[in-house]
Amino acid sequence: MKTIQVVAAIIRENGRIFATQRGYGPYKDGWEFPGGKIEPGETPKQALVREIREELDTEIDVGEKFIQVEYDYPEFHLSMGCYLCTVRAGHLTLKEHESARWLGADELDSVAWLPADSEIIEKLKNDKNTPA
Repeated sequence: MKTIQVVAAIIRENGRIFATQRGYGPYKDGWEFPGGKIEPGETPKQALVREIREELDTEIDVGEKFIQVEYDYPEFHLSMGCYLCTVRAGHLTLKEHESARWLGADELDSVAWLPADSEIIEKLKNDKNTPA
């Protein structure tokens, strides 16, 4: 099975977490954390900065790794490094996503997350640093 290496940004601001809805592909309409594939020669953090600039026209600061997710979709294995991030500059302009929402800890179950992102949601719910 093919493995795809990706990174995802858990962007936090004012006690909320930024979630995006896919606007294309076989998993269109599913909710996820923004990010994307790591290109050859990039570190995971460099890839995340590039992906957020491309997808959301925003500059971020990438902090510590929050979780590493390994998930088997029918077509591929996803290896996803998820990092805590903050916005440095920009306004999170949707260029590839259908929709986006800022979610408080009590709203994390209000959207239909993609299967690989469910593990992140569970950890966020149990993390004492995730604001309610």
